[in-house]
Amino acid sequence: MRIKSVQSHVAGEVRNFFFVVVETDEGITGIGEGGITWRESAMAGFVEAVTPSLLGQDPMRTEHLWQVMYRCGFFPPGRIGTAAISAIDIALWDIKAKKLGVPLYELLGGLVRDRVVCYPHIVGDSAGKLAEAAQAKVADGWRFVRFNLPERGELLDRRTAVRDGVEHVTAVREAVGDEIELIIDAHTRLDPVDAITLCRELEPLRPYFVEDPIRCENPGSLARLDGKIGVPIAMGEQYASKWEFREAIENEWIDYARIDLCNVGGFTEAMKVAHWCETHSIYVAPHNPLGPVSTAACLHLDLAISNFGVQEVARVPGQVLPDLFPKQVPFADGHLTPPTGPGLGITFNAAALAKYPPVEGDCPRLERPDGSFTNW
Repeated sequence: MRIKSVQSHVAGEVRNFFFVVVETDEGITGIGEGGITWRESAMAGFVEAVTPSLLGQDPMRTEHLWQVMYRCGFFPPGRIGTAAISAIDIALWDIKAKKLGVPLYELLGGLVRDRVVCYPHIVGDSAGKLAEAAQAKVADGWRFVRFNLPERGELLDRRTAVRDGVEHVTAVREAVGDEIELIIDAHTRLDPVDAITLCRELEPLRPYFVEDPIRCENPGSLARLDGKIGVPIAMGEQYASKWEFREAIENEWIDYARIDLCNVGGFTEAMKVAHWCETHSIYVAPHNPLGPVSTAACLHLDLAISNFGVQEVARVPGQVLPDLFPKQVPFADGHLTPPTGPGLGITFNAAALAKYPPVEGDCPRLERPDGSFTNW
């Protein structure tokens, strides 16, 4: 079996989704997803650049082809490159499992659990509306809820955001009680000093974790939080390789690794990071704000690793791109369950792409009260 073609596709539904289809000369195809939203053309360019190194190769050699894609340009590929590599790598693993006639999780070690607990996103422009949204999710069977550190319109003042954030978490905790787990995503909007303030004030409310309290560019900044806060920290969605995870894992600065299979380098890299985390008693909570391929890939990883924590599901299977992916992974009552078909266990209908034209626009932006740029 040899790789015959590698094709990129962009589909839009509220936001854009980037997919890569790898076809073999035996007619077996695999599909993957890349995770740098709003930069789909850049990912497609990288896919095009590495395709000559893939054509005619054996798709079963996933580790070898990962090394080729990562190193063939001499310079490290960066986040755009690793997102493109992720999409191709996921597609190759999909092909491998289909060729062997087994669900993909069987190739990762087999089932270690029967179901995967998930968390949804909730939104509300006030503490009261957020509490109502949380109650609705709990009524639907979810055991977790997650929401962002709030902004005010297009403005984000860091100290105001901390105060508003504590108010929102308090309201949600009071609304859903002690048995439901709360996750607050600071979305890299704070510097260490304000992150410490937020985390300390949230301690009595017992969040499951505080996500991305600071930016990722300097992992050493996590050391400023270490020993000063009493809530679990989750980071990693912006890390593009095992090397970028190194400091946070080895220094045990994080409690949950937010591995993004569509950014970190696909299954080949994610499994290395996940097992590395296990040696440091760090749980894995995969990042997944994306589409049906990302959700399926995360599910197979979660089913096969012992140190799994919780899975982000921003879009419930079957409710996003339904015509493009007529078969998606099973979901019920806040849990994903094992697919039974070979590969990822999903189907892709390329004929439906015309129904989902790319969405125009760019990443939302926030500014400080003085007009300066700040993190979204």
